Amino acid sequence: MTITYILIALIAMFGHSEDFLGTTLLSRPLVLGPLVGLVLGDITQGIIIGGTLELIFMGNIKVGAAIPPDVITGGVLGAAFAIISGKGPAIALAIAVPVSILAEMVISGLFVFRSVLNKKFAQYADDGDYKKIQYLHVLSGLLKPLLMGVIVWLALQLGAAAMKSFLDMVPAWVQSGLQVAGNMLPALGFALLMNLMLNKNVAPYFFLGFILAAYLKLPVIAIGGIGVIIALIVTQNTPKASTDDDDDGDTEESPAEEKPQQKLSKGDIRGLFFRSLALEANFNFETWQNTGFAFAIIPALKRLYKTKEQMALALKRHLQFFNTSPYGSTLIIGITAAMEEQNSNDPDFDEESINSVKLGLMGPLAGVFDSLFWGTFKVIAAGVGASLAIKGNILGPVLFLLIFNVPHLLLRYQLTFIGYNAGTRFLQNLAKNNVMDKLTKGAAILGLMVVGAMPATLMAITTPLSIGAAKSGASVQGILDQVIPSVIPLGITFLVYYFVKKSVKTTWLLLGLLVLGFVGSMLHVLA
Repeated sequence: MTITYILIALIAMFGHSEDFLGTTLLSRPLVLGPLVGLVLGDITQGIIIGGTLELIFMGNIKVGAAIPPDVITGGVLGAAFAIISGKGPAIALAIAVPVSILAEMVISGLFVFRSVLNKKFAQYADDGDYKKIQYLHVLSGLLKPLLMGVIVWLALQLGAAAMKSFLDMVPAWVQSGLQVAGNMLPALGFALLMNLMLNKNVAPYFFLGFILAAYLKLPVIAIGGIGVIIALIVTQNTPKASTDDDDDGDTEESPAEEKPQQKLSKGDIRGLFFRSLALEANFNFETWQNTGFAFAIIPALKRLYKTKEQMALALKRHLQFFNTSPYGSTLIIGITAAMEEQNSNDPDFDEESINSVKLGLMGPLAGVFDSLFWGTFKVIAAGVGASLAIKGNILGPVLFLLIFNVPHLLLRYQLTFIGYNAGTRFLQNLAKNNVMDKLTKGAAILGLMVVGAMPATLMAITTPLSIGAAKSGASVQGILDQVIPSVIPLGITFLVYYFVKKSVKTTWLLLGLLVLGFVGSMLHVLA
């Protein structure tokens, strides 16, 4: 069985390598279950177990800053032990659920550990050494599949009985406390976004997004749509910059303005798409997808900047905090490439505007594309695939991957070119029609509305307290919901935001949230 266990561990490693493969859902139980069945000589049972687990975990997805239980490790071990024991989907579920929770604790610890590497990335950026940034991004990304592969192999060596005995030793109150603590972690990501985007001019849009989500229960994609409309209305009123006393509305440009020097080829832009697939390979709880963004755009930077000083400045720009939906990330990458190209051509270009546009766009794009792909394509794909898989039909996992990834990869590829071409057109008229001000302001409005909606939609934190007798007393949560729904997640987010503004290290804030959630659960104050 040694070779068999190694092959199953490799399947788990393959699932955890999805961060290098563009979040294409190759890590789902519906895909990995049949692979485990193939190794163990019962592919039909693997398909059925994979389909069953997919239905159970269909809502277990990574949206925004929320880190869900690890269905990769849980699904692989659940399917393996179920097939080995011959007990089918029931034992698979019994093992998969607690294992996925424990495995996610290990992964969360890895995400915290990766933050330590940020000093190295910053050092390499200061030196203008893009090669070491690339190598470290890849090496750090390999830690997760290697670590989880070893854990799966050890679990298989111990056997199903030993694994269940260990899990039974973990008290229920510990699991509940960890679950509450995990639900609080997104507040750190929201606070970091607010720190980058919030100012007195656009702050009302944050609260508008919160009200739409908390009171009207609108989904994030609807709030993003409203944000687009508001941003268009507001930016239409942004005054045009004067154009050398030319008031006749003529926007004719000289040949040099119409055709700025183009240094990036179609092959370069295509390379941005392929590199974007590794956006989340080094995901961490401090700077999130920043090294993935830098890794994606480095080929363009190599083409545009020929001195170490220029490269160092560009690398430091793109190692700042970044987090968005991987499915819409190429639109930002394409626009950024166009802006970097303009920066390399124009010595008077405002370099700060590059990060302003990135930060402004990442919030709304995260809300829109996560909702589109997780809430639409993924649900349809899983529904079709799982309904076939539970009958043992191999078309289940095949259709699941096709329904999701055909639109995903086609759109992601096209968005790279759309972003680059749109960015080029916008920037040609930067001084004349104030496009950058409009884009930055509109993106800030969109971003803050979506971020404002996130505490109400992505943080499931409530209080079980009651006023008066235990059975007949009034529920504190019920009273809060009547006054300000989701006020606890909002309050926690602003508490973290306060400490972020005070320059408290994100690692301490992360640990503080874990302790607060665990203690709050133990004292029955938070749930």
